[in-house]
Amino acid sequence: MKNVIINGKVSEEKVELAKSLRKNMTYAETILWKQLKGNKLNGLHFRRQQVILGFIVDFYCHKYSLIIEIDGEIHKIQKEQDEERERILQYNGFRILRFTNGQVESKLDEILEVIKESCR
Repeated sequence: MKNVIINGKVSEEKVELAKSLRKNMTYAETILWKQLKGNKLNGLHFRRQQVILGFIVDFYCHKYSLIIEIDGEIHKIQKEQDEERERILQYNGFRILRFTNGQVESKLDEILEVIKESCR
């Protein structure tokens, strides 16, 4: 399958879920995606709703193994799941930046600087 990173065998259900998430991004994800798509941020190439190791991550830059997650209210409830997922991804060499919806909506310029700095 095209554009699936690591462990290329991904269920059709997972692929369809990723496609659905791309079509139905949250407001905060849409704001950040407008800044990332088309290599707009320092020429960095990001993918959205990318399947990695069976997980769907919000944004992914392959060149720097960088995952960006935008956390909404649901993440307050699923902290243990998020921590386990993060451990697995980090163990496999991925770096993860987490921001809240509120941060994206109110501090976008600062977030973009953090992302750029993480890719130096």
